[in-house]
Amino acid sequence: DAGSQQIGFLLGSCGVTVALTSDACHKGLPKSPTGEIPQFKGWPKLLWFVTESKHLSKPPRDWFPHIKDANNDTAYIEYKTCKDGSVLGVTVTRIALLTHCQALTQACGYTEAETIVNVLDFKKDVGLWHGILTSVMNMMHVISIPYSLMKVNPLSWIQKVCQYKAKVACVKSRDMHWALVAHRDQRDINLSSLRMLIVADGANPWSISSCDAFLNVFQSKGLRQEVICPCASSPEALTVAIRRPTDDSNQPPGRGVLSMHGLTYGVIRVDSEEKLSVLTVQDVGLVMPGAIMCSVKPDGIPQLCKTDEIGELCVCAIATGTSYYGLSGMTKNTFEVFPMTTSGGPITEYPFIRTGLLGFIGPGGLVFVIGKMDGLMVVSGRRHNADDIVATALAVEPMKFVYRGRIAVFSVSVLHDERIVIVAEQRPDSTEEDSFQWMSRVLQAIDSIHQVGVYCLALVPANTLPKTPLGGIHLSETKQLFLEGSLHPCNVLMCPHTCVTNLPKPRQKQPEIGPASVMVGNLVSGKRIAQASGRDLGQIEDNDQARKFLFLSEVLQWRAQTTPDHVLYTLLNCRGTIANSLTCVQLHKRAEKIAVMLMERGHLQDGDHVALVYPPGIDLIAAFYGCLYAGCVPITVRPPHPQNIATTLPTVKMIVEVSRSACLMTTQLICKLLRSREAAAAVDVRTWPPVLDTDDLPKKRPAQIYKPSNPETLAYLDFSVSTTGMLAGVKMSHAATSAFCRSIKLQCELYPSREVAICLDPYCGLGFVLWCLC
Repeated sequence: DAGSQQIGFLLGSCGVTVALTSDACHKGLPKSPTGEIPQFKGWPKLLWFVTESKHLSKPPRDWFPHIKDANNDTAYIEYKTCKDGSVLGVTVTRIALLTHCQALTQACGYTEAETIVNVLDFKKDVGLWHGILTSVMNMMHVISIPYSLMKVNPLSWIQKVCQYKAKVACVKSRDMHWALVAHRDQRDINLSSLRMLIVADGANPWSISSCDAFLNVFQSKGLRQEVICPCASSPEALTVAIRRPTDDSNQPPGRGVLSMHGLTYGVIRVDSEEKLSVLTVQDVGLVMPGAIMCSVKPDGIPQLCKTDEIGELCVCAIATGTSYYGLSGMTKNTFEVFPMTTSGGPITEYPFIRTGLLGFIGPGGLVFVIGKMDGLMVVSGRRHNADDIVATALAVEPMKFVYRGRIAVFSVSVLHDERIVIVAEQRPDSTEEDSFQWMSRVLQAIDSIHQVGVYCLALVPANTLPKTPLGGIHLSETKQLFLEGSLHPCNVLMCPHTCVTNLPKPRQKQPEIGPASVMVGNLVSGKRIAQASGRDLGQIEDNDQARKFLFLSEVLQWRAQTTPDHVLYTLLNCRGTIANSLTCVQLHKRAEKIAVMLMERGHLQDGDHVALVYPPGIDLIAAFYGCLYAGCVPITVRPPHPQNIATTLPTVKMIVEVSRSACLMTTQLICKLLRSREAAAAVDVRTWPPVLDTDDLPKKRPAQIYKPSNPETLAYLDFSVSTTGMLAGVKMSHAATSAFCRSIKLQCELYPSREVAICLDPYCGLGFVLWCLC
């Protein structure tokens, strides 16, 4: 299982030797031929003990349990999984355990014989505190709903609330969402008995949508607004805050609409709800009884935040964890924090505990949480929360393409900065083209709402991401698979150009190195300045004839004379067989004919812009060199998709218009498509520039081939539509084009005998350069 080795390591470091388990769990464990349970990888050797009554003997009559005082001895250890996947043990003392139960009893108003329905994992966290500890202390009736039953019947917890007229239910927003999806099949729902619906993941800002939707549907079935009680908790600080049940239904819960842009800079800026780039948060109630809370800056020394700043919430209370078991250094950083004032002095002599929650304390002492420290990604100095990115991705009609709960967001370090990676499980019935469109829309949404680029968006087949015990995604294991290259995605959209904006500058010439510098260099050997420079283009061997020519049109003419039969291009079809090929002399002659056509039929002059609308192939390459021979400036444009003219043709039209093309060259088939009825419905076909069909070329050669007067004149225009939908055109001069080709030739060692397989589109960027120029 994902993360099981880390759990085993924790068990070993805590000195665990006995495992208590149930009959059903014991039967499911792997066994040797002799019936013994083998030692799991990374786990200590354990004695497995089944605790069900049929396996136990009765204790003697004179035996009584040894009841200890509520002192500072460790009562239990709760495990916590960190961002990097390591598992830590949080120790909770007997006095903390008792005080926490008393504080929860007071905050929730628990009384003897109340019925509580618990959907949460009762072995840890909110499920343990309410469903086991506090309920025993108050002699309550607890109905536990296992996760396996919830998967089969998502309404089981609501049915039990109705059946037993339960006063309290402990759920997550996920359970509310599932109940919303399934409630139509259930009649006679009455939730009027509930006085408290504890939402355990109320600290996740996106739980508010589940709470609102749940109230909206079940208000007519007896659910009251004041019953919904989100809470915030962490393994280190236990319950941090909880909304109290009130009798006053007129008092609305606290909520704030915050600017997402402001949050990335760590400040609170109230915004309007109509915008997409806002985060609506609900309060998680008041601080626990007997606790003090403050907010400190998330990085550096724990300095108190101003009232309009987002910080890490810290609490000072008896009812908290005490340490990370066996880790004194990490314990000091988390459990022994002394918040500082602006003058540098501590605000109190008592230590505070970091909760790992980011938020602020609002009016009336209400606590608001906007994310977790573990989900924080700092990209180019701005803070982004993984949960916010997940929510934006899921807002782009996810149900058709990916599974709602099977999406992971994390950051990886590339060139000294964090880069955002999104991994999701793809539905088996969605096609590659549909998924790619969804991925593109997700990138656009994240760019416009969060103003941050996504480094990589990967879709993997269903049920292939590592799972946590309760079915969620194991984030650190997923990240590890990504870093190892073992993720095996079926669709990938990499966008390094939009987010890696801190590329190093070329190395400057350093001053002469003296003896002292040598000595220091030896001490820190292996370290060098984070700069890089390519080889000098002037170092190319003098016998390279291509260096004599400044312009690509001259290089092609020289190649046609010296190596006329050298095969420049081989085009493969979908079956992998050769569909077409082109030698140097064939390309030269074809380019000459196209140049004649441009000058005679198109009446174009040097410097005129020509749009080349061709499918990937040899026609496109010949048209490009034909433009150079005629002195025209080519612009390669992806042709419209015959099955999707309505959305693809306007992009073609936009590029033709923005580039100010005097003429459009294409094939006979695309000519017909541009003049079709579907095309007329998508764009105004009367405004196209003259369209030339290159399937019918003149036989004559040009009187002379154009040679540019200046290397800095325009060679071609490189137009591309970014993943965010922005159209951008880059001007490329003849000098820049030649230098670029020479640098690629040198770096990739492209000799005439080399064969290069190109699986890129030929319309812009590197794909165009490799197809048409190199």
